Amino acid sequence: MTPFLRTAAAYAWRLLIVGVLVYSLFAVLGRFHEIGVAVFLGLVVTALLRPVADVVTRGLPRPVAVALTLLGSVALVLGVLALVGEAVAGERTTLVREFRVGIGRIEDWLERPPFRLDPGALAGLQGKVGEFLSSHRSMLISTALSGAGHVVAVLTTLALALFCAVFFIHSGDRQWAWFQEQLPRSVRDRVGVGGRAAWRTFTGYTHGIVMVAAVNAVLVGVALWLLGVPLAVPLALLEFLAAFVPLIGSPIALAVAAVVALASQGPLVAALVIALIVVMGQIEGHVLHPLVMSWAVRLHPLVVAISVIAGSIAAGIVGAVVAVPLVSVIWSVRTALRES
Repeated sequence: MTPFLRTAAAYAWRLLIVGVLVYSLFAVLGRFHEIGVAVFLGLVVTALLRPVADVVTRGLPRPVAVALTLLGSVALVLGVLALVGEAVAGERTTLVREFRVGIGRIEDWLERPPFRLDPGALAGLQGKVGEFLSSHRSMLISTALSGAGHVVAVLTTLALALFCAVFFIHSGDRQWAWFQEQLPRSVRDRVGVGGRAAWRTFTGYTHGIVMVAAVNAVLVGVALWLLGVPLAVPLALLEFLAAFVPLIGSPIALAVAAVVALASQGPLVAALVIALIVVMGQIEGHVLHPLVMSWAVRLHPLVVAISVIAGSIAAGIVGAVVAVPLVSVIWSVRTALRES
């Protein structure tokens, strides 16, 4: 066997093992995704709030500091959601009127060159949509009722995530030390090295992606407000949440903003929002990610894209969010163990 084939075979079986492990992990998460999501969210909350709790602990007992940190964070999140709800409620009447006018404007635009759509086709489409809603009313109602079960599952997952975060923030280091003591002595040191590398990378990625999402949301919110696009605050919040899916999340959120701008302000403002998608992509890819992610593992954009797509195929939206930090942690652990 030639040296090239020997080297290729050596890397091939390693890649197969890594692929099987990653697939098995996502398969387990798919079967118990509520628990996996809750633990993941608990780790995210811990990465964000443990430094705050450590600072508060300097003046208060640890349990009190953890409780105050978590309660303050929950109050902040609820306050932001209340602000968004108030903004939507305040603009609801105006928004409905603008959308009606905007839909008529879009229909007129489609009937003129270069599209020249038949007005009867648009009216027929509206009629077919109405007929579909009328004929499938029972199915839609049952779907809405089944959505209540999903709401309960989401609330349960969030409660479990908060429960995990309480113990991770309060005594996560002691829990990790107990876990290491259960392992054979021969592997404790290497597990400790890998665990420290994994947590360092995970916290760095979490802090970085939150900062990137916050900067994106502020820039998008200010830009939409200056352009006069309604619901600028909710759309900025959507941009913040979408930024947690690298590469594709932000363009999708801005595409929703472009649709809102098209219906409310017309094609010119919508074109400016589309231009904003390009500008934000350049800022995020060439400024924010290299600058903010410098303390975490920096992955090649191709690796990020493949990870996001593979995660979304394996576990949907949850997989798309978890894929990049998971790959970053695996790579950092591999690097730390190789250097130790």
